[in-house]
Amino acid sequence: MTAEQQTRDSGVKRRHRQEGPQKHVMIFVLSAVLTLIAFAAVAAGDVNPVFAVILLLVMAVMQVFVQMGYWMHLKDKGHMMPIIFMLGGFLIAGTCIIMALYWVWWD
Repeated sequence: MTAEQQTRDSGVKRRHRQEGPQKHVMIFVLSAVLTLIAFAAVAAGDVNPVFAVILLLVMAVMQVFVQMGYWMHLKDKGHMMPIIFMLGGFLIAGTCIIMALYWVWWD
């Protein structure tokens, strides 16, 4: 007996799970808070520059995961190929950046 037959026989319709606007508002607020934290770290003049750079990088990475996970729907089932291609792109871009820095600093 297939799932379709079970659904037909039991009379229960299965619906696709939808995301409501509450989740979108929550993610938007989270993105805004991460941006405000990064802005506050830079706007405060007496913050250690090394700490500010590390905090900015951490906030940027968190923003990337939030944006890709929720706005690009990569957290949903069936999005493995886009994730693989993006990771491949990040790997190639990172390799190019490391090679360029190594080339510039070569003495």
